Amino acid sequence: MNIILVLIPVTLLVVGVGVALFFWAVNHQQFDDLDSPGIVPLLEDDPDQGARAATRASSEATDAVDPTPDDMADRLDPPPPRV
Repeated sequence: MNIILVLIPVTLLVVGVGVALFFWAVNHQQFDDLDSPGIVPLLEDDPDQGARAATRASSEATDAVDPTPDDMADRLDPPPPRV
């Protein structure tokens, strides 16, 4: 019966931490965009991405110059946060 005197405060502490984490997530815009992450895997690749890769490969073979790291700009940027 004495274990209840320990379990009740421990349970209240766990619930309090959970509520605090929930409000932290809400304040840091973790729940603002729930639709985009589910759609991103379904998006098709850029159709001319293969042509750019082939052009880059041929230019690497002929030139000793490193290609520019602009391929990261071609990827999908996350949507801006909603206000």
